[in-house]
Amino acid sequence: MEPIHRPGPLTEITNEEVIYQNPLLFLKIWEMMHETPQAGPPSDWGWHSHMQVEFLLVAQGQLGVQTKHDYTVMTPGDIMVFGSSQPHRTHTYAPGPLRQIVFQLDLKQHFDLSTMPYLHRFSELTHPLEAFNEVFRDNPAVKQEAYALVMQIYEESQSRKIGYELAISAAIKNLLLLLLRNDHRDFSGFTEDSGISRVRPALDYIDKHLSERITVEDVCSVLNLSYHYFIKYFKKVMGISFVDYVNYKRIKKAERLLLTGDLSIMDVSYEVGILNMAQFYKLFKRHNQCSPKEFKQRMRSQVDVIPFLAQAD
Repeated sequence: MEPIHRPGPLTEITNEEVIYQNPLLFLKIWEMMHETPQAGPPSDWGWHSHMQVEFLLVAQGQLGVQTKHDYTVMTPGDIMVFGSSQPHRTHTYAPGPLRQIVFQLDLKQHFDLSTMPYLHRFSELTHPLEAFNEVFRDNPAVKQEAYALVMQIYEESQSRKIGYELAISAAIKNLLLLLLRNDHRDFSGFTEDSGISRVRPALDYIDKHLSERITVEDVCSVLNLSYHYFIKYFKKVMGISFVDYVNYKRIKKAERLLLTGDLSIMDVSYEVGILNMAQFYKLFKRHNQCSPKEFKQRMRSQVDVIPFLAQAD
């Protein structure tokens, strides 16, 4: 899997909406298999992107892949990653059968409080994920392990055996760990080991006051830091801005309330400290690609089929 040449200019890019197979896992993974006597880019070879990170595997055949920076021919056993909102396009490179596994997921949803300091290591804003493709090219063992982990996720999503969600979550974390430990870029200017302990009082304050109005000034007083220093330091340590982190925590709490209680959507919005319903809907959809009502309906429908799946096993 070697890049062949620099691509030409980008044309119109289609923004693809990804519908998750499981709203709580924030992912979609499926197999694409077809056979064609022809090869080469089609006449309508278009670009597309999506906010989700994508891992692409080739199990059979050859696939041509173009990104903003390179054109690559993938062969069986190859894996590539495309970062959030990064345009790319593919085509059949050689006649014959072609089998691909496409894995799309919202990475930030798989970080919790203990792992949030590593989020910036997977941010397109600071460290584009496409750099990991160099790791796959230079280290066959890492490529093979990453390929196996994504295949495991695919097989678990297909079998849906009891506990498949745990297996998938574990495989995703192992995939992130694999990339993290084989990424040799210099991150010395980012998160310090002691940073998380210094902002811990701020994180605790946010958790305790989620149902209330939270301002930067309130948290600055807790840490006895100036406004401008705090917002810069918080983003450096957490890999996410203060406002984005608070909104993230509010939506996470809203998800739990929607799943475990009978509160109305308005009451849920108030419980997480968002008094403007339009803002609540906007934030919720940004994190889940669906409205709170749709989220609740999807999860209820999934709960309804769990007994059936358990009996089938």
